[in-house]
Amino acid sequence: PLWLSRTDDTLCKAIFRGALKLKIGEFSKMMQVTIKTLRHYEQMGILIPDEIDKRTGYRYYKLDQMQRLGEIRRLKDIGFSLEEIKELSRENSGRPDIEQLETKIRTCEEELKVLLRRREMLHQMVDSQRKINSMEKFSIQSLPKIIVASHREVIANYEAIGPMCVNVIGPEMQRLGCKCPPPGYCFTIEHAKEYKPTDIDIEYCEQVEEMGEDSKIIQFKKLPEVPTAICMKHIGPYDKFYQSYTELFQYIEKQGYRITGQPRCCYVDGIWNQPDPEKWLSIIQVPVVSG
Repeated sequence: PLWLSRTDDTLCKAIFRGALKLKIGEFSKMMQVTIKTLRHYEQMGILIPDEIDKRTGYRYYKLDQMQRLGEIRRLKDIGFSLEEIKELSRENSGRPDIEQLETKIRTCEEELKVLLRRREMLHQMVDSQRKINSMEKFSIQSLPKIIVASHREVIANYEAIGPMCVNVIGPEMQRLGCKCPPPGYCFTIEHAKEYKPTDIDIEYCEQVEEMGEDSKIIQFKKLPEVPTAICMKHIGPYDKFYQSYTELFQYIEKQGYRITGQPRCCYVDGIWNQPDPEKWLSIIQVPVVSG
């Protein structure tokens, strides 16, 4: 390396002639690896010093250890874990055979598929978020027919929606193996015929890719298409929904629409990703027809 002094260069030549050995600090400097890492490799048995002075405890390395460290680095670069490298070091060659390398190739191909799928989902989420951010306060949209995982429960108050989703519904959907298409669509429907600040009869629905087997917590259902829905952004905690409902229903009446179904409260940002309730973003969707 360019940073080696003339003395260091002489030392390197001596090492390659097999005349000298390096203390752990010198070896660390030349090979550009920390002493902590070298000690860890020694403990794992994948890079053993050539000599350990019993009196001083000094560790000495020579050319063989330089070559071995290079092999370890190459193996890590192509995806072998330290445990796998340790297992290889127990074999005579210490290197992977063709079958092991082909297994790593297949692993890379599977990981690549996952990364490409993840990238696609991220692009979809970005597009969806941009659409939401550019959305006017009121908009007219159609809601496609979907399959949802549904959970209906009487909750104490609106503040209980977040914990119910995180602590009850989420784990159960994961247990059932539910797959949700990106960017994700979840909403609640209130079933009470009148407003109640407590003991709220609410149904939570989250779009999934396919029908599953019902459990005590989750039921699967198909929802029909909603050709026309008036949608409105709501920013803030859920106990302030009434303010947005008031403004939204006034808008619907003014525009000459008639409500034909139960409003949905769609959740974009909430307790799961935003600690400040004042920044929670929801979208109220009300099915309507003209006249």
